Amino acid sequence: MYVVTGATGRVGSAVARHLLDHGAKVRVLVRRPAAAPEWAARGADVRVADLRDRAALAASLTGCAGFFTLLPFDLTAADPSAHAAAVVAATAAAVADARVPHVVVLSSGGADLAAGTGPVAGLHALEQALLASGATVTALRSGHFQEKVTDALDLVREQGVYPVLAASADVALPMGATRDLGAVAAGALLSPPASSEAVDVLGPATTEREVAAVLAAALGRDVDVVTVPEEAWVETLAGTGLPVPAAESLAELYRADKRGLLAPRGDRAVHLSTPIARTVSELVGAAPAAVE
Repeated sequence: MYVVTGATGRVGSAVARHLLDHGAKVRVLVRRPAAAPEWAARGADVRVADLRDRAALAASLTGCAGFFTLLPFDLTAADPSAHAAAVVAATAAAVADARVPHVVVLSSGGADLAAGTGPVAGLHALEQALLASGATVTALRSGHFQEKVTDALDLVREQGVYPVLAASADVALPMGATRDLGAVAAGALLSPPASSEAVDVLGPATTEREVAAVLAAALGRDVDVVTVPEEAWVETLAGTGLPVPAAESLAELYRADKRGLLAPRGDRAVHLSTPIARTVSELVGAAPAAVE
């Protein structure tokens, strides 16, 4: 039996679906009881649990062959770092209590660094805590998610503006589809490694300008790429409704990306294949668009 957290999110749900499609027994952990019926109908065992509740997590993990976990970035938390630390402590302790043999953790490029990477610093702490728990750990260090375009989709639809919080919109970065990442995570659970490893999971190299072009084609409208200067990143993020601590943390993440701190440095790499055009077309409900 495999336990999957984040089953109401894109990556966690993809992991659970892939496992169920392979005939595996799956237990999904959800935060809200309302999410339980959908997964029960798919054949999964469902538990409602808070990732900060050590005892509840340990009870849900007992006897499992593998555990997929992640670290939600709480955009509403007054202190995002304190929230992350609470999740890290409870998760690692529960893994140790339940003697989970193998953990697959959704991590990120830059998680080898202890600081200076915004919310990724929490993933560094989670990787280290899980390694100390006694479990074999597969850390999947992903690049950008293609689905991040949904953050700007309303602005693109309404104003034809695609904002880029980076020094340039013309730097190609690995952008992967969460469906592919879910398949990699499920595969790792089904075929665990002999020892712990950090795996760079890299999508097709894509520039933000190419993303904007795909959006323009899918939506049938002109889209202007606007590069936001670094000194305005916190203000811009806070202007979307984010609390200032979350905006500051994300701005630090973007600065880390600009400085190359999120570059792949794992033990090995896996390359994903879904093109950005397919993901965007599904998100906007349009025919696939080609990058020119």
